[in-house]
Amino acid sequence: MIVRYLRSRAVSARTLQRLLNLWPPFVGAGIRVLHIAPDFMQARVRMRLGLLNRNAFGTHFGGSLFAMTDPFYALMVLHQLGSDYIVWDRAASIEYLAPGRGRVYAEFALSPQTLQEIVRATAGGERFEPRFLVKVKDAKGNEVASVERVLYVRRKRPAVTAEQL
Repeated sequence: MIVRYLRSRAVSARTLQRLLNLWPPFVGAGIRVLHIAPDFMQARVRMRLGLLNRNAFGTHFGGSLFAMTDPFYALMVLHQLGSDYIVWDRAASIEYLAPGRGRVYAEFALSPQTLQEIVRATAGGERFEPRFLVKVKDAKGNEVASVERVLYVRRKRPAVTAEQL
């Protein structure tokens, strides 16, 4: 049920933030959504180091670092483009740069230029795969990981009516 609301354009940024903070994968990993801008153009996430996301070396488990970047660009782009588009995560990769200790943060930002590029590239029904880079940083601003997220975006094909057949 939460997933249906996450994909809905009718949900406000504040409601989406609350729902994501109740989402079991985020709760278990210690991930907290701190902010989603009312226009869905920015988001900020924090993850604390706890017993459930600590690896054998006492630092953040890499999968949790990866998970904290997961749905945000897809949800932000989907909200901006609306129900005439198909948007989903296509691929992602992560580069671990330093051990994550304590709290770590990730910020997400869309630009109007990126949205215009997506609309132009998909205008004829073609798919487009925009790439976004997310830096995961510790409380001092040092980079812990760099994550590249690739979306799949395509304008939906118009439904065929009985009159058109």
